[in-house]
Amino acid sequence: MKRADKIHIIFNEDSLVVEEVGNIFYKNPGPEEIIHLNIIPIKNGEHIKFTEHAGASKISFLAKKPKTALITDDRIVLGILAVILALIFYTSGLNKKSWKRLYTVIPALFLCYMVPAVLTSFNVIDPTATNLYYMASRYLLPGSLILLILSADIKSLLGLGSKSLIMFFTGTIGIIVGGVFAVWIFSYISPETVGGTGNEATWRGLATIAGSWIGGGANQTAMLETYNYKETLFGGMILVDIVVANIWMAIILFGISKKAKIDRWLKADSSAIDELVVKVEDFQSSVQRKSNLTDLMVITGLVFGGVALAHFLGGYLSAFFLENYGKGSTFSSQFFWMVVISTIYGFTLSFTRAKNYEGAGASKIGSVFLYILVATIGMKVDITQIFDKPLLIFVGLIWMAFHAILLIVVAKLIRAPFFFLAVGSQANVGGAASAPIVANAFHPALTTVGVLMAVVGYFIGTFGAFTAAELMRLVAP
Repeated sequence: MKRADKIHIIFNEDSLVVEEVGNIFYKNPGPEEIIHLNIIPIKNGEHIKFTEHAGASKISFLAKKPKTALITDDRIVLGILAVILALIFYTSGLNKKSWKRLYTVIPALFLCYMVPAVLTSFNVIDPTATNLYYMASRYLLPGSLILLILSADIKSLLGLGSKSLIMFFTGTIGIIVGGVFAVWIFSYISPETVGGTGNEATWRGLATIAGSWIGGGANQTAMLETYNYKETLFGGMILVDIVVANIWMAIILFGISKKAKIDRWLKADSSAIDELVVKVEDFQSSVQRKSNLTDLMVITGLVFGGVALAHFLGGYLSAFFLENYGKGSTFSSQFFWMVVISTIYGFTLSFTRAKNYEGAGASKIGSVFLYILVATIGMKVDITQIFDKPLLIFVGLIWMAFHAILLIVVAKLIRAPFFFLAVGSQANVGGAASAPIVANAFHPALTTVGVLMAVVGYFIGTFGAFTAAELMRLVAP
C-alpha cells in the first residue's frame, strides 16, 4: 500500500479516492444488506496488486462510530430543527432594522439549510444516527407537493394571457438549456469543475440545482435522491443555488424600480397589468375563508391518502422497471415514482373542488412540510466541503445569464411587459418563496399571480429537471 500513489475504496455504491488509509468507519447499511468492500491501490493511474505487507491485516466492524454527537435522539433533534425554523421565520418577519439588514445579506432559506449544517459540523447532532431525513423525504415531501400543487388554477393562469405563460416556459427552457450550455462551456475551460465520476459527478449535483430553479426545494430533493449525488458535496450545490439565484433576484428587484423605462424599451403594453389586478383580487376573495377543524382534517386525509397511493403504486412500478430494465434506469427508483405520482395526484385534485382548500391554508401546511424537509437536508450537509470547487459559482452565473438573456430576447420579440419577465423568471428560479415577493413589488394584488405561476413550476419542475440532468450528462466530460 505504501508504494501506491492513491487508494480507491469502494463500499457498496459509495466510493472515494485517498492518498493513504488509516481506519475506515462505515455505518452499517442494515441487518439484511450485503456489504461489498473493495480496496484498490493505484500506481501511475493503473491498478496494482498487493505483493507484500508487514503486520496483520484486519477488518473490524464496529457497532458505533468512535465519536458520537452530543444529541442523537430523533425526538430531540426534530424539536431542535423546529425551533431553528421558528426562530428564522420569526426574526425574518420583524421590522427591526438589524434583522432586516441581516436577512437582506443572508436569505432565510440559506439559514434554514446552514444552521442545521453547522450543528452537524460541530458534532452537536448526527444525521447518520437519526431517521428524520427519511421521514421527511418519504412522507412530508410528497405531502408538500400535493398541497402546493393543489391550488393550481389552470383557467386563471390562461386568463393571464398567453404572454405570461410564454415567458414562464421561456424561463423553464432557459434553465434546462442554460445548464447544458454552462456544462459544455466549462468542459473546455475547466473540465475538472464539471467532471467527476460515480455519485461525485458534478452533473448529478447540477441536477439538484435544476430541480430548485425550475420547481423548488421539493423538486431539488427529488433530484438529489434520484441521481444519488454525494450528500457531503451537496453543500457546494446549495451555495451555488442560493448565491446565484439571489444575485439574479436582486437584479430583478432593481429592474422593478425602472419598470416604466424597461417596458418602453420592450415596446410592451403594460395596460394588461391593470386587468390582472382585477382578476387576482377576484380570485383572492373567492378562495379566502377562515379554516376550521373539518377543513384541516379533510386536508390531512387528502394529503396522506395521496402519499399512501404514491408509495403503493410506486412500489409496483419501480419493481416492474427494476425487473425489466435493471437498477440503472431512473424508472426503477421507487422515490421517482413517489414524486411523479404525488405530483399527478395533486394536479388532478386542482381540477376538482378540493382546490378550494387553498383558502383554508393548504399551501401554508405544504410549506411547513417543505421547510422541515429543508432543515433535515441541511442537517446532512458537510459545510467544510462547500468550497472544494469555487469555479462552480461561475458555472451557475453562466447558467443564469443564459436564462436571463433568453427571457430578454423573447420579451423583446413578443413585447411582453417586464412584469411577465420578472415573475415568469422567479416562478422558475425562486419558486413559491420569491415569485410572490417579486409580484408584490409590482402591486400587492398581484402576489397570487406569483404563487399560481410558481405552483405550475412545482408540477413541471421534476420533469424539467430530469430533462436538464440527462442533457448535462451527455455533455459532461
